[in-house]
Amino acid sequence: MINRELIRLKTVQIVYAYYQNGQENGPKSAETAEKELLFSLDKSYELYQALLLLMQEVHSIAVNDVDQRKLRIRQLNLSDTVSTKFINNRFMLQLLQNKQLIDYRENHNQIWIADEELAKSIYRDIQNSAYYQEYINKGGENNYEEDRELWRHIYKDFFTNNEEVDKALEDKSLYWNDDKHIVDTFILKTIKKYTEEMPEAAPLLPDYDSDEDREYAAQLIRFTLKGEEQYRQLIGENLRNWDFSRVALMDLIIMQIALAEITSFPSIPLNVSINEYVNVAKMYSTPRSSAYVNGMLDGIAKKLQAEGKLVKK
Repeated sequence: MINRELIRLKTVQIVYAYYQNGQENGPKSAETAEKELLFSLDKSYELYQALLLLMQEVHSIAVNDVDQRKLRIRQLNLSDTVSTKFINNRFMLQLLQNKQLIDYRENHNQIWIADEELAKSIYRDIQNSAYYQEYINKGGENNYEEDRELWRHIYKDFFTNNEEVDKALEDKSLYWNDDKHIVDTFILKTIKKYTEEMPEAAPLLPDYDSDEDREYAAQLIRFTLKGEEQYRQLIGENLRNWDFSRVALMDLIIMQIALAEITSFPSIPLNVSINEYVNVAKMYSTPRSSAYVNGMLDGIAKKLQAEGKLVKK
């Protein structure tokens, strides 16, 4: 699940904090920053599991709602019926049996229990949606694909870009809120990959896509901090009619990390690295930064190639 896009973003966050806090003066600060990066990435995987549990929490609210409505009907001796389609959604029943999530819930049993109102709010919004009503009122039994597609719609509409969810995440962990937009894509990917035949023990997305990506994360921050003088010299030499001290700290950090990747990972294509850090600049820096970072990295890379100092596989 933890891919290189997320690793780059987390590296920028950690390196920015490293310089903002003056940690470069400490003898073990670079090692501490590396540990902090890996810890932060582990927290991203926890967020992935926590959001899947929030989906289960919403289902639990729905079960309670159906039970209460059934009880009222019996007490008032009414002939009304209550649809159980939503609570018997086969995709969700399958997710509830996932052993990895069961283990995570047991070890983090307070994860959402204090946010019952959040789950209720999401459930109310779901009930008011047109596709929920269509799903409930459709005659006959829904097939598995329809069950899974319902929850994909629900997640896209009521879990992403939801200020209540974002606030709850921020309250639970300082590491979570900035990662959610990426983790959301992994949740949607997880829903899409589910099949009716998937067993209870079927794994979710792994924490890292590969062991190589875990090593990439550790090496990226290591090279970034170790090569600070070299990379900043390259940036300074490429400045035209601009004083080095006037370069925004965030832009400087993004370019420093980008140069660490460009010069230290020959298997990563040059255009991929530049494009990725231009996107990071769009997210974290000023409106003009992406074009500035793009021009600087392109100019430095061309100079290094001309000098025979940059070789890509």
